[in-house]
Formats: sequence, structure tokens, C-alpha cells
Amino acid sequence: MNRFKLWPHGALVVAAGALVTALGVYFWMKHEQTATAQELPFAARIQRVDGEVAFSDNRAGAQANQDWIAATANQPFSEGDRIYTRDNARTSLAFNGRNFARLNPNTSLDCLSLRNRRTQLALRDGSAMFDVGYLQPDEIFEVATPNGSVDFVQPGLYNVGFDQNGGVLVSVLSGLAQVAGLGGSGQVNKGEMLTLLGQAASQIALSRLNGQDAGRQVDDYYRYQYPNSYDGRYNNYDAYLNEPNYYDPSRRNVSYQYASSYIPGLNDLDSYGDWQNVSGYGNVWRPRVSNGWVPYQDGQWVNNYPYGPTWVSNESWGYAPYHYGRWANVGNQWYWIPDAANTTPQYAPALVAFVPLNDTNQIGWVPLGPGDNYAPRYYDENWQPRYLQGNVAPARLVNLGIPGAVTVVPVDAFGRAIDPRNVRRIDQARLASTSATLDPLTYTPLRNAVVNSAWGRGKINLPPGIAKKLNDTRVYAGNDITDSRFRKDFARSMRVERVSDQARNQKFNVKDQRGEAQADNGRRQDLRQDLGRVSAEAVKDNKAGKENKDVQRQTRQLEQQQQKDARVAERAQAQTQRQTRQVEQQQARQARVSERAQAQTQRHAQQEQKRQAAPAERARVQDQRAQVQSQRQSQPRMEQRPQPQRPQAQRVAQPARPAQSEARPAPQAAPKQERKQRPPEAQSGGQGNGGGGGKGKGKKP
Repeated sequence: MNRFKLWPHGALVVAAGALVTALGVYFWMKHEQTATAQELPFAARIQRVDGEVAFSDNRAGAQANQDWIAATANQPFSEGDRIYTRDNARTSLAFNGRNFARLNPNTSLDCLSLRNRRTQLALRDGSAMFDVGYLQPDEIFEVATPNGSVDFVQPGLYNVGFDQNGGVLVSVLSGLAQVAGLGGSGQVNKGEMLTLLGQAASQIALSRLNGQDAGRQVDDYYRYQYPNSYDGRYNNYDAYLNEPNYYDPSRRNVSYQYASSYIPGLNDLDSYGDWQNVSGYGNVWRPRVSNGWVPYQDGQWVNNYPYGPTWVSNESWGYAPYHYGRWANVGNQWYWIPDAANTTPQYAPALVAFVPLNDTNQIGWVPLGPGDNYAPRYYDENWQPRYLQGNVAPARLVNLGIPGAVTVVPVDAFGRAIDPRNVRRIDQARLASTSATLDPLTYTPLRNAVVNSAWGRGKINLPPGIAKKLNDTRVYAGNDITDSRFRKDFARSMRVERVSDQARNQKFNVKDQRGEAQADNGRRQDLRQDLGRVSAEAVKDNKAGKENKDVQRQTRQLEQQQQKDARVAERAQAQTQRQTRQVEQQQARQARVSERAQAQTQRHAQQEQKRQAAPAERARVQDQRAQVQSQRQSQPRMEQRPQPQRPQAQRVAQPARPAQSEARPAPQAAPKQERKQRPPEAQSGGQGNGGGGGKGKGKKP
């Protein structure tokens, strides 16, 4: 027994541990139904965070007190996750390599479905820009809102938000959208804006976008999305319509030639690294990093349901190479080897193998290399693993022998920030006797640290009014929300209902301001033609010396009609501008309301803190007063009992040195000087009064 304790890494212990693990997995999988790889949801990327952005995995269901944490760049999110931008905050999301979204301040977005050919989201507050670069045949990309669903039928740029009256505004800057509410459905074409008022969508207005406002929206989005390459050309909306795909990353970035466009974060690789052709591996990507750099050493581990421990990199480019592909070390340089560009790669929370170091209570991990086995898995609500395929104990690890490739930290530091300057090194000879695993939660100390720890992620408390609104607001989707084995009663808990088939097949009763504008344009064109024809006839009659009163009357009528149509066009444009201003005012009002709610929450917290601290403060003051009083009672106050003989001694000693006495600015210097000038009789008479002198005795003779 003692030999086994002193020999933890021996072959017998390793074999026994592997056998127990294999038997446990076998009997567990025999009795439990496991999801297929197709049932696992995809993962999207939070690619940029500006300001305070809150994130929740919503595992608590539709409850106002669910936990919100601070979102970070490169953080994955998936079905059931919720994102909320606070005041003056923005964030951009990547659903894959060509479909993106940008959330404006005070905006809520929930992920309802993220699967093959199906992306379903819920917008409950604020506004967001959706940049859809590619859609497969029959692919669904829709946004559910409280007033109806917005389905993006074609690739394009869309803005969805709320006005000050609670109406949902759908602006199609390019592309084609299908909108369905309880009152019917209809399409919104490029350059149009649809307004849905109320959940019943009883009032629906369709109008033309104002070109100047549309240009500002497009310019603002591209300036945020591509800050290093955007040149401001889309400030003119017509310029955008003429070439809307100029900044499509699949056209501009080399990375899309060598890796699948399904991968989020692929658009960052060109800016932070270079592609090279390496013998035996083909086209691979190398980041521009310093010597000695190693993958998976600058970031943090977080626990994401249902995938478990997930790597979140601090590097700007650090999403795609850490969740797809493999890493190879060639010539002391690390290269990322992606899957083939024509494949649909499978997301992984981290492509590493874990190396437990039992005797030192440490855990290490090493990047998986080409050919290394990986076991796709997920975890249930009790954090029990579900293996889809593969063996959790890899047969070999090509990078295990690379010096410095294994990152080692204490188990209790696993969930804290990992800094490459603070990682621990391990002797390569010692690694030969260790047993690696692909599932970190099979290591009991690490499992306890993961499951029972908050992992140090900053908690965010949303104002109670906002949290309640996000949970209580019902949204309507145009398509069914697919049931998930990872979320019980998912549609109900997320407060999502489907628009009925009857409503979807019924056309909207639309106040078509767009049609009025088209008619106005047509009438103006006809009037211009009539005016030109009449003017030509008038010129001909004048040349012949004839006066044609009918022609003059028709000319005046045409001019009047043209002026009338111009006023109608101006009113339509003014109405569009008013609607745009209403959206801006609503967003500003929402920001002010959120600020007031946050300030009120802070005041309440401060008042509560003061109230709780008041008894202790009063007790402390009373204790101090009691101590001071006790000291005063126990000690004589000598400074308050002047000695009557000390001033007398000074007065007797000082008459011989009048110059020094005059030089001292003491409070009683002047009276002393007078007494020195008195005769001896006056001085002896003043001593009986304590040095102050009697009346009339201080006068000179």
C-alpha cells in the first residue's frame, strides 16, 4: 500500500485509472441517452466590447434575479445566452465568418437558436444593426420582437429598433425582409422602413428611408465594424447602394481562402498574422508574436454551459485558432492548422489535452496537434459529461514533447487570469510518466474547483426595472423555436410565442407612404412631360402670332399641380425625418431613464449602507467619549492650574535685563513693561493682586 502512495505516476496506477474511467463511461453511456453532434448548438463570438456589457447564460430561467456577469471580447455565446449593453456601451457579435450584429446602448439581445441554417434572436429593448453577408438556401435568420418577427430573406444590412411609442422600426438599408405580426405579414424592400405599432400591429406604416439619415447609419456601422480599414465612403447612401459588398471580409481577407467561412473571428487573422505554406501541412497561419510564445497561455478559463471549461483569449485575434483546427510547432514556431475551407468545422471549447499533476495539486494543458484525437462532449445540468465520440484518454500527443508547450498552474488558480509570465514550467522527463485526459472534469480536484466556484468573473447588477422588463417582455417569432435537451421548456422560459399561420398568410393593412411617394414621382414626371409639350405648342403659336388662352390656362394648371406635388413630397420627407428623430429621441430617453434608475439604485445602496453602519458608528463615538471622560476623571488637569509663584519669580529675575524682556512678544508683555518702570513701592503693591496691579498704582509720578 505504501508503495502505491509513493508511486502515483506508475504504469499500474495509470492503467488502473484508465480502466476505471473507461468502465464508468461505458456503463454511464449504456444507461443514458446521449445527444448527437447535430443536436449540439453552434457557438458565436462576442468580438468587441466597449463600455459595460452584461452577459447571462439564463440557466435560472425567466427570473429577474438571474446572474449577470461582465462580457469580454472573444467570449463564446450560444442558445439561451443573453446580452445587454448598459449606458453608452456597444458590442459587436459574429455568428459566423460573414454574419454579424452591432448592439447599440441599452439594448437586449437573446440567442434563441444557433444551429445549422437556423439563427433566431430576440430583441426586447434598444436597437441593433444586423449585417447578413451570406445565407444558404432555406436558411433562417430572424429577429423576434414584442410586435412581430423580422426574417432576413436576402443578405443585406438591416436596422431593427424601437421608437418612443413602443413601435418596432425595421429599416432595410440593403436586402429584403419579411415581417410577420399578429395582424398579418408583408415585405420590406431595400431603401424602405416599416413601423409596427403595438403587439397586434394594428397600425403599420411603410415609408422611404431618408437618404441622409440612411447614410449616417451605414457610415456609423462600418466605422465601428472596420475601424482599421474603413475610409468613410458609405457616408453617401447612394455610394453604399452602388457597391454594398466592398468591405465584405470574404472578398478582402486572404484567410477565407484557407479556412471555412463558418468560423467566427476569421476576419481578424489577416491583421495579426501571416499565411505560409509549410511542408506537410499546406497553408497555415502564424501569429505575429514574440519568441517563446505558446498557444493557450494568455487568457482565462470560464465555465460555459453546456460545453464546460472554455478558453477565452486576451489576444485580439484569439477566437478562431483556439476553438477550431490544431497547432503545430515547426522550427520552434507555432502555426495554426485549420480544417479545410470547404468543410463545416465543429466548435470546441478548447482544443487541448489536460495533464493532472496529483502530487503537487497542479493542472497543465497542451495544445492538440495534427492527428491528435479529440472527444466532442457536453455536460448536463449536474455537470456530468456526455461524450459523443472518441476516447477521453488520447493515445498520443504530438506536442507533449515540445519544450514549454505545457502550461502549468495550481488547481485553485485555474479560473483566474493566466499570464504567460507567471505560468509554471515542468520537467520534460516528468511528463513521460503522466496520463493526459481530454475531459478536465474527470480530474476530481479540478472538477470541484470548476463546479463549486464562481471563477472570479465580475458580477453586474442590472437595475431592477430593466431586469424585470427583459424577463417579462413577450416576443413573437415567425418560426418554431426548436426544442433543446439542454434547456427545459425553453420557449416558455424565454417568453417566446410563434406567430400563427393565419397571421403569416394574411397581408398587412399598410398605410403605404412609399406608394404615395412613387405616385408623386410619377405625377411629377407626367407633369414635366405635359409642361414641355404645352410649352412647345405655345412657342409655335407665338411664332405664328396667335394667342392661345387654353394653352396659358393649362400651363398655369400644370404649374399649380407641380407645386402641390412638391408640397406633398416635402410632407412625406418631413414625416420620415420625424420618425427618425423619434427613434433617436426614444433611444436618448431610454438612456436617461436607465441613468436615473442606476443613480437611484446607487443612492438606495448608499443609504442602506449608511443605515446599516449608523449603529456601529454611534457605538464607536460613545466608546470614544467614555474613554475621554474616563481619562479626564483619572488625571489632574495640571495645565488648568497656573502656579502663582512662577510669574513672581520671573518678574523678580527679569528687571536686570530689560532689553530681553521687551523682545519677547508674550501676551502679557506690555503690562510687565509698565511694572518694571514703577518704583519699588508700586511693584510690591501689585503683587497682592496676582501681578495685575491695583487702580491708580500703575501711573507714572
